[in-house]
Amino acid sequence: MTEMKKHIYDESNGLWYEHIGDYYIPVLTLSSEEQRPIGKWGRMHRDYLKEHCPILFNDLVLSGQLWTYLADLNEQAQERLSLIIEQMKASEGVTEELKADNQMAWVGAMNSIRNRAEEIILQGLIYGEDEA
Repeated sequence: MTEMKKHIYDESNGLWYEHIGDYYIPVLTLSSEEQRPIGKWGRMHRDYLKEHCPILFNDLVLSGQLWTYLADLNEQAQERLSLIIEQMKASEGVTEELKADNQMAWVGAMNSIRNRAEEIILQGLIYGEDEA
């Protein structure tokens, strides 16, 4: 009786196999190199993908690219949110002088701007309504 190797490498598919019982099972690992957080926007998009795009979600999970994809999307959403807020502040005249003169008006204006900017991000990036 010949001794079975504990690990073998298949050059045709680039996978290592481990001998367990009577079978060789592929040794599959996900790279854990990505350390960036996925944040609020990444979590929201992940939930959207699970519910509405399960094939894309599964492809990203199985390829090990989900975390990187969500971290990139989160960073893009944060940058776009900051840009939209600054543009809205400039166009609506919400300045530091207003903040100094009338704090309640400034807070109300900033809350309105932030809510509208977040809605733009949700529709454009997170739920992909622009793509339809």
